[in-house]
Formats: sequence, structure tokens, C-alpha cells
Amino acid sequence: MKNKVLILSQAEIKHKIKRIAYQILENNIDEEEIILAGIAKNGFELARRLQKELETISSLEVRLCEVKVDKKNPLAAISTSLKPDDYREKSVVLVDDVLNSGTTLIYGVRHFLDVPLKQFKTAVLVDRNHKKYPVKADFKGISLSTSLSETVKLRFEKGKDRVVLL
Repeated sequence: MKNKVLILSQAEIKHKIKRIAYQILENNIDEEEIILAGIAKNGFELARRLQKELETISSLEVRLCEVKVDKKNPLAAISTSLKPDDYREKSVVLVDDVLNSGTTLIYGVRHFLDVPLKQFKTAVLVDRNHKKYPVKADFKGISLSTSLSETVKLRFEKGKDRVVLL
């Protein structure tokens, strides 16, 4: 069994989410509404928490959109909980938990390229710096240099949220 190394505690995750929310707000200061498009599951949960934080610190209307990407077959059709007309000409932030190779994020980005947007940014809690694709996180909680054999997991568990390195 591999050893688990705690990277971020619940309190640290909460702090990172608050910081990312302020960065998103600063980047969208003139907007009335933004779309947080979270990649299912953990990316969507992170987007939900960012929405809560943004609604606490601003009057910005924040709409959530769940993005479903088949991580084993990223070329398969991507589905979203909002229709393209719901985010057309809006500011969209694509949210995922951990940026590993960039595969999931790049296919998520590709989906949104079919619709004219006002602005498009990406946000992740952990950026691992192992990119296979030229995708970057505009907003990130932490950058982490790891070996390719290591795995970073974000665990959302009531009262015990954490990021661990396996």
C-alpha cells in the first residue's frame, strides 16, 4: 500500500477556494453574470463551492453548468447541464479539481469553442505541471511538481475535505 501524503487540509482547501473566487471576481468585475462549468464530479463540486463563495463576496449572478466528459474516452460526446444558448456571449470558467495531463480540460475547452463566448478561463484546485496538451489553468489553488507515477486525489468528504498524494 502506498503512503498517503496530505497536500491540502480542509482549511487550506477552503482558503484556496476563497482566493480563486476573488481572482474570478477581479477578472469579471464588469460582468453581471458568469457561468461556472464544472467537470463532473469533483470539478462540479469545486464549481459549486466557488459559486457559494462568489455569491458571498459579490452581487455577481453565478450559474452552474455540469460538464460530463468520459475520461476513458474523451472523444465521446460531451454533455452539459446548460444549453449552448445559456452560455452564448457569456463569461465562462471551466473548473476541474486536478490538472494532470490536461486531457480532460482540453476536451472540455474544445466543447465550448463551438459557441461564441465573451470570455473563457479555466480554474483548478491543483495544477500538477505534467501537461500533454497546451492547456493552462488561469486560476489555480496550488502548483505541485510530482513524478508521473504519483497520483493526486481531491477528496470531498463532509468535514474531512483533503488533497492527498498517493
